[in-house]
Amino acid sequence: MCGIFCLLSLSPAQFERDRKIYEHLKRRGPASSRDLTVKGTNSCYQCLFSAHVLHMRGILTPQPVQDDAGNVLLWNGEIFGGVPVMPEENDTAVISQLLSSCNSPSEILSVLSTIRGPWGFVYYQKAADCLWFGRDFFGRRSLLWKFDENINALTLTSVAAYSSGLDQSAWQEVPAVGMYMIDLKAATETGSVMFEVFPWAHGGSHLDSGCSEAILESVPSCCSAVMNKAGLVLTSPVCPLNTSIPESKNEQELHSDSCIKDLEQLLSSKEKKHEVNGLIDVLSEAIRRRVQSLPFRMQDDPPPTYDQASVAVLFSGGIDSMILAVLADRHIPAHEPIDLLNVAFKLQEPKKQKESAKKPKKHNNKPLHDKPGADSQTCGPFDVPDRITGRAGLKELQDLNPERRWNFVEVNVTQEELQEMRQERVCHLVYPLDTVLDDSIGCAVWFASRGKGFIPEEDDQRPFTSSAEVILTGIGADEQLAGYSRHRVRFKTSGHEGLIQELAMELGRISSRNLGRDDRVIGDHGKEARFPYLDEDVVSFLNSLPVWEKADLTLPRGVGEKLLLRLTARQLGLGQSAVLPKRAMQFGSRIAKMEDKREKASDKCTRLLTG
Repeated sequence: MCGIFCLLSLSPAQFERDRKIYEHLKRRGPASSRDLTVKGTNSCYQCLFSAHVLHMRGILTPQPVQDDAGNVLLWNGEIFGGVPVMPEENDTAVISQLLSSCNSPSEILSVLSTIRGPWGFVYYQKAADCLWFGRDFFGRRSLLWKFDENINALTLTSVAAYSSGLDQSAWQEVPAVGMYMIDLKAATETGSVMFEVFPWAHGGSHLDSGCSEAILESVPSCCSAVMNKAGLVLTSPVCPLNTSIPESKNEQELHSDSCIKDLEQLLSSKEKKHEVNGLIDVLSEAIRRRVQSLPFRMQDDPPPTYDQASVAVLFSGGIDSMILAVLADRHIPAHEPIDLLNVAFKLQEPKKQKESAKKPKKHNNKPLHDKPGADSQTCGPFDVPDRITGRAGLKELQDLNPERRWNFVEVNVTQEELQEMRQERVCHLVYPLDTVLDDSIGCAVWFASRGKGFIPEEDDQRPFTSSAEVILTGIGADEQLAGYSRHRVRFKTSGHEGLIQELAMELGRISSRNLGRDDRVIGDHGKEARFPYLDEDVVSFLNSLPVWEKADLTLPRGVGEKLLLRLTARQLGLGQSAVLPKRAMQFGSRIAKMEDKREKASDKCTRLLTG
């Protein structure tokens, strides 16, 4: 992974880059930092390339990479398939070689269409005098753009910096709808930047009109965008979404009192078990690629200490993170630990005081299923719902594999530390997103992925900081398997047809709503976010299934949503975690309780706008 930066200036005037952005980029890539400046004929334009490398694959390859022909590559990505990369090879060097052999736009698009995995890139093609850039199909790596009229320059960067005096529409996320190409000769002649767009397409047919809308909404001021005249497209890495509607409304007939019994009943079906095993196969392989694609270890390298993990999971004890942990356990060497990062924000007042004062009303107001395994442990200031389910999930994992060292890292955050780090770091990383939800999720993910906390040991706690540079996150499961409450609402009002439309929209907007933000936030620690549920093969498998095989929203919460994943959990030997209802991170970690309770998730967050 890298922090990449490119400043294209259309005038020979000297320019200075933002030092704060430079510092943010360096935190993303602590292993190597380098700059390179390229000038056009007669200095009609100049490009400053800057790259900061987090060494994750093969031999360390400093960037920017410049080949013998003068082409320059900035690569922020990982190849998990499509293009062969040997263990000792670095994927940046492999991509540079492939792009160097390209002599036409169609050949460049062919290379990019082949890659499986997350990426964002900038590529200067010297012979053609053009600049290419873009993000992968899902937008799993951040890339921002801005045009500054004062210096007549376009900036592309992995991460920006918030300033209270800044025009808030200046920075935008580059839409993950295709590749972009700038004809540098034409740009210098006209003094303006025009992006030629090469969209992603399914089987040769262009993406819907949302592609053009996304570009128009975020194109920098004083710039323009047009679809390429040759009609060239990138081939989609995933198959289209199955839009079948069931003939009969009642595909499942389940009326038992126990959620787990419901799942067991369904698993007795050969057809259902076949689908479950199919998901286990593709998801397990996706996780294998992500936990085994690590820096090439030399023979004389010192071995890691007994509690130093290479891989961590953002862990709430819910079904998404539990399945990631169980399948990662299959592919990580038995002697290596796995870090389970569990974040909690300090409760405003100890529950014990409240309960002793209001004991008669307690059981009338709180349903039992809200406190799984809580018992007497709910009195601590950090015993939030995700901490309680996390501990229960840890016990399930220890039962499944008692030989594995599971580092359950309790990340505890006070309001004072939250306020300090929000202003110092998180507000810049979440930017240009600015809602209450972005603030809550951004802060929670930042603290969790930092991995600084305690490991409980008998009656004590040991200070611990995770060494893992790979962070597995469960994003993508809810979006594909109808895990959100809005999916139930849509199903109730519009049936399967409405639910299918909602799920199609979820994946279409996941880059702008979640992935760019999460990449910036996790990358700030010099760690890399990896998203197994958004592996191309996993998405294709789920897209191929009819919607009623993935979710049955006629069934109760804790069973019907993400039904296929719950069946998978049972097949893998998980118990209570297989039927836990969805709980959003901002509520499970209790960060939402720390702030203004009258806010809506979609409101602009004033806390982010005072950095």
